[in-house]
Amino acid sequence: MHLNYWPVQTWMAGLHQYMTDWVFNQSVWVNRHILGISMRITDHTMWFDNGSGVLINASCSGDKQILQFALLMLIYPGPWKHKLWYIPMGMLIMHATNILRVVLMSVLGNLEPNYMKIVHDTALRAMFYIVIFALWAIWEEKVRVKR
Repeated sequence: MHLNYWPVQTWMAGLHQYMTDWVFNQSVWVNRHILGISMRITDHTMWFDNGSGVLINASCSGDKQILQFALLMLIYPGPWKHKLWYIPMGMLIMHATNILRVVLMSVLGNLEPNYMKIVHDTALRAMFYIVIFALWAIWEEKVRVKR
């Protein structure tokens, strides 16, 4: 049985598209203006001079990991006065982690495109969860205990 929660589906589809656009545009900016990577752009794909490319789609948006972090912090014990600043800060850190992930894929695409799939599926995917764990550990050891 498939349940159709129209308002939630509409909201999530809009969030996916917004975050996908945001991640793509910021990654292109970092690649071009900070790293000086030459590329051409077609429909959320960065194509590099060697023919490899990085496609940013909804699954690359990072919104799932950002929401996982936010929900973890909402249900985990701790004072709300700290959660009010820690959750938004952590969400920004998660977004920055995602930009770093895409930029690292771009660098790899320029240097060693044959390794892109394995690095994407292993190290760069795990990077999100390492950051979530680190944010939780900081919360548990440093922030939550402050009264």
